[in-house]
Amino acid sequence: MKRILLAEDEEVLRMLIVDTLEDEDFKVDEAADGQEALELLEKNKYDLVILDYMMPVYTGLEIIEKIRENDATKDLRIMMLSAKSQQYEQDSVLAAGADFFMAKPFSPLSLLTKIEEILS
Repeated sequence: MKRILLAEDEEVLRMLIVDTLEDEDFKVDEAADGQEALELLEKNKYDLVILDYMMPVYTGLEIIEKIRENDATKDLRIMMLSAKSQQYEQDSVLAAGADFFMAKPFSPLSLLTKIEEILS
């Protein structure tokens, strides 16, 4: 079973994503802010991290930086979710070390399809 960390501060969106992924037999850990996400990353091993761009405590970009600086997590696959979907913002996310970018709003099916593609 693939394990995913989802860091998203919008509770309703987080619940929708978790339900979608758990229905497909993914194990999902949830974080409501950047600090919680970093604490979970220290304790657990993940196949994929899905980060919201704008979160309390640490932004998605700051978390990417910390993931890439750590030898234990530097090769972890990272997807960024963001309502900031201008091309220059997408480019900055990818330059920071994210592997994939998905603009909000998105359909649960499109997210699931992308995750299955990433993890296959």
